[in-house]
Amino acid sequence: MDTGCLSSMNIAGAKQAGSFAGQLHTQRCFTSSSVQASLRNKGKGSRRGLRALQVVCQDFPRPPLENTVNYLEAGQLSSSFRSERPSKPLQVVIAGAGLAGLSTAKYLADAGHKPIVLEARDVLGGKLAAWKDEDGDWYETGLHIFFGAYPNVQNLFAELGISDRLQWKEHSMIFAMPNKPGEYSRFDFPETLPAPLNGVWAILKNNEMLTWPEKVKFAIGLLPAMLGGQAYVEAQDGLTVSEWMEKQGVPDRVNDEVFIAMSKALNFINPDELSMQCILIALNRFLQETHGSKMAFLDGNPPERLCMPIVNHIQSLGGEVRLNSRIQKIELNPDGTVKHFALTDGTQITGDAYVCAAPVDIFKLLVPQEWREISYFKRLDKLVGVPVINVHIWFDRKLKNTYDHLLFSRSSLLSVYADMSLACKEYYDPNRSMLELVFAPAEEWIGRSDAEIIEATMLELAKLFPDEIAADQSKAKILKYHVVKTPRSVYKTVPNCEPCRPMQRSPIEGFYLAGDYTKQKYLASMEGAVLSGKLCAQSIVQDSKMLSRRSQESLQSETPVASQL
Repeated sequence: MDTGCLSSMNIAGAKQAGSFAGQLHTQRCFTSSSVQASLRNKGKGSRRGLRALQVVCQDFPRPPLENTVNYLEAGQLSSSFRSERPSKPLQVVIAGAGLAGLSTAKYLADAGHKPIVLEARDVLGGKLAAWKDEDGDWYETGLHIFFGAYPNVQNLFAELGISDRLQWKEHSMIFAMPNKPGEYSRFDFPETLPAPLNGVWAILKNNEMLTWPEKVKFAIGLLPAMLGGQAYVEAQDGLTVSEWMEKQGVPDRVNDEVFIAMSKALNFINPDELSMQCILIALNRFLQETHGSKMAFLDGNPPERLCMPIVNHIQSLGGEVRLNSRIQKIELNPDGTVKHFALTDGTQITGDAYVCAAPVDIFKLLVPQEWREISYFKRLDKLVGVPVINVHIWFDRKLKNTYDHLLFSRSSLLSVYADMSLACKEYYDPNRSMLELVFAPAEEWIGRSDAEIIEATMLELAKLFPDEIAADQSKAKILKYHVVKTPRSVYKTVPNCEPCRPMQRSPIEGFYLAGDYTKQKYLASMEGAVLSGKLCAQSIVQDSKMLSRRSQESLQSETPVASQL
């Protein structure tokens, strides 16, 4: 995850993989080839590390997203960066090489400016970070799904020429049945019907999770959201999901059967904590866009398959991406503006503008004392990252009771999971399954040992795979595992957080924020991160004349001093 100096990863398995916090503090400025070499060397010489990607899964065609309103709107924002070139490029220093930071840099480079991205760790991606173990197998910070309702992400893939790296799955949502161990219930969206009819059809055709009276009451409860639009959605920020359901007269079983799984998948917390606004934003996207809820997996590890193409693009236009460049302090000028970013190795990085694209918990540690009482920064205190754990288990056999898709576990301890040996081309294995599972809510587990987490996970898997997995491993045996703990992930979307989310342009001239926690119309998600980066870049481009003038005035004020020395 994009956890910067708060990173306290405990990554272990049958063979200890060690901790990645704080290693390799030497600053390096990478060309695209050297970053690729750095990624490849994690597992160099292993059997799987040398294997090329192969097409081994039968995926579904890419949905026709290009003519949808949201896709076109996102594309127009992208093209606006290429419409006019600056007379003198700005040098913009960006802290964080997650999706938000890389997106900011990509669109600034498109606009003719020179971004310098500083990443604290030795891996790209932030919340998309992944590592290769000594066997050549990858393990990730999270289980990442790319929805059709992610127009800015889909545009980014198209702009980079890598849309074929998304493996689209059938248009379904598949839920485990806790009362029927080993069985699943499906919501299948027909391709022949437009939104919202395809979603209505999927709900009506499923008679295993909700009864007809429950469906009717659920639909009546949702009517104000469907009729009231965005204004209604935003007004529900003060209510938890559970409170909203009670107010709307929605049966408790809808919570048990649907909303618990949705809440944990969206924000890693339960409905009694999650703001209803979060659920309604997702439902609106899924119900209003024909292909909005259609899912795709990336065809391999995110650092190489998604982040590196962005880095290559940035560098091809004159920008830089530096790993192992951890910010220690934001140094200020006498007027309270940023003087430079001071790194832990003593380096000082200066620019015409500065962006912090680190997670909100990291940024709060870096906020200078002089800024702390400004309401823009003070409101950030309410935004706190939620803990999450990502578990990877390699078994000694191919599990049969699974799908080439994302699965909602409906377990009290697990959120969603997937058999990545089926769902992802690079991770494909015809003989053995690798389950990647999101362990959430994780607050009570984040401090426990990996062995305890694996033991609890196996108890849950025994319910999902009763014929194939037993908690004591008397059936399928664990070959190895990796546990990735993120103490602070996406911000916890509890009620009344929305007013605390900052705009990308701060009240400090020349200082900006990017990140999925900043103000944008999507959730704390990959789409939110990319959109925040575009909005941040847009603000800087809009301010470019002011920023150029400030830099020029600063140089002129320093000239007399320089001549006296």
